[in-house]
Amino acid sequence: MGVIVNKKDTDNELSRRINADLRAKAMETANIDDGGDVDLAEDAEYLRDLKKTGRFGWVWIVLIGLAILSLISIVFM
Repeated sequence: MGVIVNKKDTDNELSRRINADLRAKAMETANIDDGGDVDLAEDAEYLRDLKKTGRFGWVWIVLIGLAILSLISIVFM
């Protein structure tokens, strides 16, 4: 739904009702209870079942690096 609003029409009843409705929908969507800062990055649906990286996550990086080095040495020797 779109409404064309001119500068002189900003104080009419329709504009006030539309603004109030949009503000109410935004507050419902935001779901802000205490009015503080809300960080929804970790509440996202695709992150719900993921675990944080353990303390041995660096081992995977080392293994991938060694695998790349071994592939390079096999190809060029």
